[in-house]
This record gives sequence, C-alpha cells and structure tokens, in this order.
Amino acid sequence: MSQHHEALRLQTPLGRVRGLGSAKGGTHHWWMQRITSMALLPLTIWFTFGVAGLAGAPYERVLAWIGHPFHAVLLLLYIGIGFHHTAAGLQVVIEDYVRPESTRKAVDLLQKAVCLILALFAALAVLRIAV
Repeated sequence: MSQHHEALRLQTPLGRVRGLGSAKGGTHHWWMQRITSMALLPLTIWFTFGVAGLAGAPYERVLAWIGHPFHAVLLLLYIGIGFHHTAAGLQVVIEDYVRPESTRKAVDLLQKAVCLILALFAALAVLRIAV
C-alpha cells in the first residue's frame, strides 16, 4: 500500500495489528518452556551421574537403583517433565513450519499423542520395577 493510501486509513497502527493474531497462550507457553527447562537441568545432572555410576553394573544392581523410591520418583518426574517439554517444543516447530492449518493441527495432535504414549510406557516401566 502506498504512503498516500496509508495516510488515508482511519485505523490506528494498533487497531490494524489487533486482527493479525494474538499471543493468547503464547506467554504461558513461553513460561512453561522456561520452567520445564529449569526443572530438567538438575534432573538431567542427577540422571547423568546416576547412569554413569551404573556403567558396567550387573542387571540386578540397575533394577535395584531404579526400584529405590528416591530414584523412582525422580525418574517419573524426569519422564513427565521431559516429555511435556518435548511436546511443547515440537508444538512450536509445527506451528512455525507446517502448513496448511488442517495439516498443522493433525501433526500437532499426532506428536502430542506419541509423546503421551511414550511417557506412559516409560512411566509404567519404572513403576513396574519400583512397585
């Protein structure tokens, strides 16, 4: 649009951008990504050192480590928070790069379902060992 036509518009710049989209849940989504990443940092450090300490250990010792209530709870947190963080990150990629909207919604639903199923299987595996 030329500058002449732009000057004749009766709408303010704010009024023009209001209809172009909104953040809606964007701020919440952004904060959740930060919070889950901060929660994953100590959990990843714990998991890394825990698994490194089990290197070369017999199968029974690994099962005992997973079955210990402290480790089982932290593993369940790691699984839940990790898959939630993964699904939220993939959602951003899908929203930014998948077109058209119908395909985007289908792909997003699929990735959320896959993350949920994998998280449930992982959590059930830990619970089966721990309980």
